[in-house]
Amino acid sequence: MFKILILNGSPKKDGNTAKLIGWFSEEARERGARVKVVRAASLKSRVNGCTSCRACQKSAKYECVINDDVKVVLKEMQKADVVVFATPLYFYGPSAQLKLVIDRMFSLYKWDNKADTFTSPMRGKTMGLILSAYEDIGLKIVEGSFNLIADYSGMRFRSLLVSNARESGEVKDIKGIRGRVKKFAQSLNF
Repeated sequence: MFKILILNGSPKKDGNTAKLIGWFSEEARERGARVKVVRAASLKSRVNGCTSCRACQKSAKYECVINDDVKVVLKEMQKADVVVFATPLYFYGPSAQLKLVIDRMFSLYKWDNKADTFTSPMRGKTMGLILSAYEDIGLKIVEGSFNLIADYSGMRFRSLLVSNARESGEVKDIKGIRGRVKKFAQSLNF
């Protein structure tokens, strides 16, 4: 069964991001995928992001050495066929809650500096981005960052940018938005 992991970066339980994730998940499940949603804001983390200890690089395992909820999510990412990052635009970037997880993804890569190569269990997977904002300023900048991460990782990249989502819950008022989310889910080819 096709596995999709969605990382919800919104600190709000029932805001625009949650609504978009709900529509996406509904379509994905109808198409036979198994969907797991993780709220980044509810994760218990022992540190505020990657500490650059580089201990993960000394281990043969693709995992962070810090034992907390983020470590568990990183393992889930490796099991998924598709990893979808869903976040509101917060001051021209993803939410801090989601960024904490993204930074710890460093542990999912191993470098061989002599051969100038790296390996990662993320290679060949698909990365999706669902990004919403009050207006349209900054969406392309954040999309570019995620596209870079996907490209570097050897992942296929797809995105859904939702401008003019306005206040929490108002995304539902955007004409045709549910259909756009459905098409985005279908574009992931599962």
